[in-house]
Amino acid sequence: MHLGVDQQLSPSDQQLGELISHGKSASVVFKRSLRGGARRRIEEAVCAFANDLPGTGSPGFVIVGLAGNGSPVGGRISDRILTNLGNMRTDGNIVPFPTIHIEKRSYQNCEIALLMVEPSDSPPVRYEGVIHVRVGPRRGTATAQDERILKAKRHHGNRPFDLQPIPNTTLNDLNLSQFKHDYLKKDDSQAILEANELSLRERLAALKTIKSTDEPLSTVLGILTIGKSPRDYLPGAYVQFLRVNGTSLTASVLDDEEIHGTVVDILRRLDEKFRAHIMTSGDIVSADIERRTSTYPLSVLQQIVANAIMHRSYEGTNVPVRVYLYADRIEVISPGGPFGQVSVENFGARGLTDYRSPNLSEAMKALRYVQGFGIGIAIARQRLKEFGHPDLRFQVDQHHVMVSIPSRYRPESRCNR
Repeated sequence: MHLGVDQQLSPSDQQLGELISHGKSASVVFKRSLRGGARRRIEEAVCAFANDLPGTGSPGFVIVGLAGNGSPVGGRISDRILTNLGNMRTDGNIVPFPTIHIEKRSYQNCEIALLMVEPSDSPPVRYEGVIHVRVGPRRGTATAQDERILKAKRHHGNRPFDLQPIPNTTLNDLNLSQFKHDYLKKDDSQAILEANELSLRERLAALKTIKSTDEPLSTVLGILTIGKSPRDYLPGAYVQFLRVNGTSLTASVLDDEEIHGTVVDILRRLDEKFRAHIMTSGDIVSADIERRTSTYPLSVLQQIVANAIMHRSYEGTNVPVRVYLYADRIEVISPGGPFGQVSVENFGARGLTDYRSPNLSEAMKALRYVQGFGIGIAIARQRLKEFGHPDLRFQVDQHHVMVSIPSRYRPESRCNR
């Protein structure tokens, strides 16, 4: 039912009452609480409303605190519940995340949580790799034809940069073998792609690596994830790795390499570099067997460089991500300053994140290179704390973000590898 509600405004009390009185429908879902599997079903409903397969152009509503017949269950909607619902934005399960409004309301003198989900400008929206849609009052999984309809609804001008098609590219610019044996093997949506019996070109389009089956121009995402030579089209899509024998760039150079290729190639090569260069200290006093401890936790370095590659700007710059290893610290410098709701002033605030390249973020999560959205820095800080390691240091302006990871050991106390 369409109530004529302004998409930027929540419904009035009268409109809310009308929504609930009509019961569950193609645009309204009731949930008693967040217990059990309810949180998952709410996220699936958000995904389905964002896809707006019928093309209503109107928001969908998830109302928590109501029984199936629309009567209040009488529970309290605490700040913790609202925070839990708000965490859908950063858990990385719904991609690309739609515009959603969450608020506590009163209905028949009882508390409810109202979620208003706007139709996405960049469908299809996926929950854990699966496209959910509304089929009348029920939720279902998209068919191949549904996916084609949703892709046709995308507005080119509203696409984020990572979905922009690159002129003059063809399927020959993509490593289709890597796509089949690496990308599809890890991506959670593989079962859906197989079930829908999509052709290779349709799979490429479904995972947003080409513009469409009819126009197989590679997208920026396609070039970054499975391109044969990403730097041919995105000159800054590489990492400058440097290790010096001192605490400044004037020190003698021990290793210097431009690391390029797909995102996967770059992250694998950086792993090799870190394993080769991370210094260790020996302990032969407290145990009969010598113990070796890394100067830097590898998992922290992996989080920080993955974050830098995921959040950097690829548009309008030829500057690479820079990874500099000094005797007393590691610096990771990412071109492009804070984006969206993240600013120089609030950078690093807990739970605050935004995505310059939301589809690249989705791909890196599917490929297991990030654990979730908006939590990379938090994970890194927790790991450093567990290792008794100094905290991260940040230098942020409108043009770059630098993360500095101090060493646990003073340079003079290090042992040779």
